[in-house]
Amino acid sequence: MVRRLPEGQSGEKYRPLGGWVERPDDPQPQLEGDVGADVVVAGAGFAGLSTALELAARGAKVIVLEREFTGFGASGRNAGYLAGGQGLEYGLFLKRVGRERARKIVSFYDEGVDYVERKLGEYGIDCDYNASGIIRAGVHPSQERKLREGMRIGIELGSPAQFLDGAEMRARGIPPAFLFGCDTQRGGTLDPGKYVMGLRREALRAGVKIYENTALLSYDEGSTVRVQTARGSASAPFLVLATNAYTPQIGLLRNKVMPLRVSAIETESLSGAQLASLGWPRREGLVTPHWTMESHRLTARNTLVMTTKRLHYVYGSGTPNVPDHAAYRELAVALRDRFPNLRDLAIRSCWSGYISFAYDALPVVGETGGQRNVLYTAGCSGHGVGTQSLMGQLLAERICGTEHPLLAALRHKTPSTLPEPLQWCAVNSALGMANMMDDRVNRKVREAATR
Repeated sequence: MVRRLPEGQSGEKYRPLGGWVERPDDPQPQLEGDVGADVVVAGAGFAGLSTALELAARGAKVIVLEREFTGFGASGRNAGYLAGGQGLEYGLFLKRVGRERARKIVSFYDEGVDYVERKLGEYGIDCDYNASGIIRAGVHPSQERKLREGMRIGIELGSPAQFLDGAEMRARGIPPAFLFGCDTQRGGTLDPGKYVMGLRREALRAGVKIYENTALLSYDEGSTVRVQTARGSASAPFLVLATNAYTPQIGLLRNKVMPLRVSAIETESLSGAQLASLGWPRREGLVTPHWTMESHRLTARNTLVMTTKRLHYVYGSGTPNVPDHAAYRELAVALRDRFPNLRDLAIRSCWSGYISFAYDALPVVGETGGQRNVLYTAGCSGHGVGTQSLMGQLLAERICGTEHPLLAALRHKTPSTLPEPLQWCAVNSALGMANMMDDRVNRKVREAATR
């Protein structure tokens, strides 16, 4: 019997900024007056800052607008997994795009890992990167078939992996709740807050002008795009919308992507004895093959971070920055289920944020406007650390007149979303069904543990 704690009494401390970032000590000024550049970028996350850095390296004058502060959105709220093409939901897109294009898309995800690893060295960003690979790990025998099938498809599409049976998982020191796994061997975990702030530092050094607390209110298309803000405007031949889950709120991609709220909890730091009892020497990031995955990782500060477990869609593609106590309770239950030897470990903090999701779970990238000079990137679907970083290079090349083959591969017909209230009903019904199937698996795990 799992005890459900009442709302607000699960021991968590809600953080409206996410778990990895604080407001910077050197806040950049709000835009006032009229300014001009070669390119205006909206959004100071992985995609926006990477685009700005790539453009600055090519000699462009770049302005970045951020409605809060750098890293306030998904870049400062995710779990910090630098993951490649294994573990994608191939069933959502393989038949739609065909194997040849799917192979190129998977290559895009894998190249995103390599890109970030190169940039960490090039920029000298210390973000506690642990290149341990990532393991997609089952917690019940019924999950093995799904995990093996996904791994098989990923390998066929060019993303290497190996299956780890129970003995191999124990030899690796993986906590015993995780029975078997798909070891991707590529990527690992990092501190996303340190990463995005490192990009911010490098962008400022490169001469990129960042305006924080400056929301994009509207923009006028034309050979020169003019962006309106509360106290001024910015004009440039190109505008890049790197606003991800918030893009529908500025009147674009509402029929292609939707924001989904994801949540996380972080424990207090483990003691030396608790770390020793846990094992897990390589600290691989662990994700489960639930329909709505769980993710589990150790941080450099020796805390446990768990994410997802429950997804929520807000009516009308809303993105309110509010706590999700129901999700935190479910994550706390999963923490006790997976790590029973840490049952008394307190929860240090919790937070929520929004990913951008298309019905085929693929990136949505392209141009709009009569001059095709308003570029956008969205649809990270929870894989934004690598993909949205690499997107900066692809968009910069496109602006400079070259279409990268990986960008060409991403151009596909994205399924259309539904109008409200059908969207709200359909999405939350699907999420409810996923929760029911996952809860059934978790009950079986608890029943097996009590025998």
